[in-house]
Amino acid sequence: MDLEKPPPPQRQEPQGCLVVAIRVPVRIVVLVLVVPVRMAWDALVVAGRFLNDTVLRPVGRALLWLGRALFVWPFVALWRYVVVPVARGLAWLGNILFVVPLVWLYRYVLTPVGHACAWVARGIGAGLGWLYARVLTPMGHAVMWVLRGLGTVLAAIGLGIFAAVAWLTRYLLVVPARWVYEWILTPVGHAVAWCARGLVWLLSTIVTGIGIALYWTARVLFVLPALALYRWVLAPVGRVLAVVGKEIWDALGHAWRVAGRISLAVGRFLASLFRWTFVEPVRWVYRTVLTPAGHVVRDAVLRPVAEAARSVGRATRQALTAARESVRQARADFRRMLFGEPKQPEAVARREPLGRETRTLGSSTTALTKD
Repeated sequence: MDLEKPPPPQRQEPQGCLVVAIRVPVRIVVLVLVVPVRMAWDALVVAGRFLNDTVLRPVGRALLWLGRALFVWPFVALWRYVVVPVARGLAWLGNILFVVPLVWLYRYVLTPVGHACAWVARGIGAGLGWLYARVLTPMGHAVMWVLRGLGTVLAAIGLGIFAAVAWLTRYLLVVPARWVYEWILTPVGHAVAWCARGLVWLLSTIVTGIGIALYWTARVLFVLPALALYRWVLAPVGRVLAVVGKEIWDALGHAWRVAGRISLAVGRFLASLFRWTFVEPVRWVYRTVLTPAGHVVRDAVLRPVAEAARSVGRATRQALTAARESVRQARADFRRMLFGEPKQPEAVARREPLGRETRTLGSSTTALTKD
């Protein structure tokens, strides 16, 4: 049960009698309502921490280990000991079966064939270049000279026809159309534009008058009553509600902190009560009754029983060793009776000592003192 830190001290502003009259009953009511909630919250926090430390965290670690054992480690072993060796073997096999033959085919077959094709293509290109330079180019120049002459003649004929058509178009269409535009269409358009401007001015004047009338009507019927309602009713009520809400919020914070202290005191009292009614008697019984009784049982019963069990075990092992030795000796006697004595190996002169004696300068087995 942790207590929240109190907020930093703030500058006290002058408060009216309404604020003071609201604050005390609100704080009393809120404190009565918040104390059970805070105590229930602290109890849930303690139970949750105990459950997390004793159940959820060990179960989570066990599930994590089980998940690794069931999913991670098999796949890691499969990747390390199956997939990687198989992939390396397939890579080596692919290199031997495909890469090396393809490299040999490219180097010793395709490259010479490509060089031969390139040599043939260069010969064909040289022949075509000679044909273009010696045959096609002179023929093209002759054709272009003929076409240039024909183009000059046709251009002269076309310019004459174009000039005649342009003169006829100017005096048959353009000059009459310009006269009609200057002396008929322009005065008529000016008259129509003047009439349209007058009509627009008249309509804008009518619409402006109607708009002003509607504006003042809406202002008198809606805006001024709404403004008066906001200024003389809603604003004072809002200020009062703001003061009440602020006091309720402050009362909630104050009651939450006070309830935390009360909950802490109740928790410490319950912990002390549990300790002195259950933990301390159990500890006293364990220290003064169970521990001496356990020592007596250990020294009087368990240790003699363990020593007897060890003695029985040693005797059993010795009996089993003697039985094995007897069986081995009987088997050796039976083999000797059937096949005779085994051939003894010939003794070979060795330069190393046979026993556990170490090599010294006074021994005859060294190279310096050997006879």
